[in-house]
Amino acid sequence: MSGSQFRIPNDASVRPIQPRQTRAVPGRRDAHVPFARVLDEKLQQSSLKFSAHAERRLKARNIQFTPEQLELLENAVEKARAKGGRETLILLDDVALVVSVANRTVITAIDGDSLKENVFTQIDSAVIT
Repeated sequence: MSGSQFRIPNDASVRPIQPRQTRAVPGRRDAHVPFARVLDEKLQQSSLKFSAHAERRLKARNIQFTPEQLELLENAVEKARAKGGRETLILLDDVALVVSVANRTVITAIDGDSLKENVFTQIDSAVIT
């Protein structure tokens, strides 16, 4: 047989390839959904977390958030994420919060009385609500 010829034996059947049938798995998403979309949906579903340091600051300064304020805070984090923010200063009413956008974690919180004369470092963005 020369190198340029290819022969199919007479007893071999040649059929077109059929797509594999996939079984539906309960709770599993469609396999054709882009990964980036699934990731974005999961990130949007996750709730905001507060570091231990931020929780101590909130308690010490008697700062409490209403559900509406928490929603504003989550929206501000999402805006920062959409613009590429990594460590963001968020001004919410009379409270300043430094948030790790990737981790969706509030790192620290400062009330209005303590804001004066403060310098914020290691942030790359700010959102004013």
